[in-house]
Amino acid sequence: MKATIQAIAHMRSDFPTKFGIPRQSGLVEELRSTIVFEPEYRNPDALRGIEDFSHLWLIWQFSEAVRQGWSPTVRPPRLGGNTRMGVFATRSPFRPNNLGLSSVRLLGVERTEEYGTVLHVGGADLMDGTPIFDIKPYIPYGDCHPGATGGFTDQAKDFLLEVDFSPALLGKLPEEKQEAALGVLSHDPRPSYQRDPKRVYGLTFAGFDIRFTVRENKLTVVEVNA
Repeated sequence: MKATIQAIAHMRSDFPTKFGIPRQSGLVEELRSTIVFEPEYRNPDALRGIEDFSHLWLIWQFSEAVRQGWSPTVRPPRLGGNTRMGVFATRSPFRPNNLGLSSVRLLGVERTEEYGTVLHVGGADLMDGTPIFDIKPYIPYGDCHPGATGGFTDQAKDFLLEVDFSPALLGKLPEEKQEAALGVLSHDPRPSYQRDPKRVYGLTFAGFDIRFTVRENKLTVVEVNA
């Protein structure tokens, strides 16, 4: 019998598009998202005991990267987008089954009138509307490996940028979104192959259009529009 899987939930996040989403979960802890379950999975018993865990694993789909066929090699952004590595040695979204794995912090469990019980999480790297196939608790004694090595990511350069976001422009964002926006921008949202200092980039975040330029290691926000 051929196995099939279906979405049990979808993510509600501040990213309506892929551009600007952190390349890994946990990089921007200030990000806040909500997991909303599909109607058939809104039985509160399915979440019994989950509030006792600090972190969760999410198994989800790169729904905007689904394509016919697959390639055995990909070009990781951490290597500048020019070096090919084996797809199974990377976390590229272009995979045979387009599955993603993220570790997020569980911030709260809330019972709502409209959506039943929802999960509020921090540090997620999922686009708004991303289908989630499964949720598992993060277990420190089995999941934490202090002596682990990170392959090519151990040698990759630090991508953090200095962010110049004037108080006047930053103040256009809701106060609870400001630290998250700064974190997202500091991790260099640009594709690895785009390094034009004259180009003005646009990031849609939390309902705002944030326009910026990058020169060397400094990102400067030039405009914010609702």
